[in-house]
Amino acid sequence: MPEEIPDVRKSVVVAAPVEHCFEVFTEHPADWWPPSHVLVKKERAGLAFEPFVGGRYYEWDVDGNEVTWGRVLEWDPPHRLAMTWRIDGRWQSVPDDDRASEIEVDFIAAGSRGTRVELAHVKLHRHGDGAWNIHKALDTSSPGETLARFADAV
Repeated sequence: MPEEIPDVRKSVVVAAPVEHCFEVFTEHPADWWPPSHVLVKKERAGLAFEPFVGGRYYEWDVDGNEVTWGRVLEWDPPHRLAMTWRIDGRWQSVPDDDRASEIEVDFIAAGSRGTRVELAHVKLHRHGDGAWNIHKALDTSSPGETLARFADAV
């Protein structure tokens, strides 16, 4: 049994309805995705989610080369999205979900027009030898870069 690595959980509250937050997250990832999170070898041209269970979330470069970040495990608009995260312990792409951890994102009503967005990195042990390095990099104060950028985009 692999060594268990704790989940990393972050959250942010934004002044927008749940439906809008889910839409921005899934339909406009280029608006919030950290520019340093790139798997393609050339300049990134776009990012997209395929809106169904089994769909990909992926990026492509200026030459049209694609790299899949993972597969959608749960698609429950506007409340929840879960997906695999296909990187290895050195932050490089892996070709399938065998060594992928998972990301869970929940969109929860907060007040009359707000949304609490909770993002969790789970099953980090699946990244192998570098899993603790990934945990250390992710386990910073909330909301972290990704959710901070998301809040700005909303």
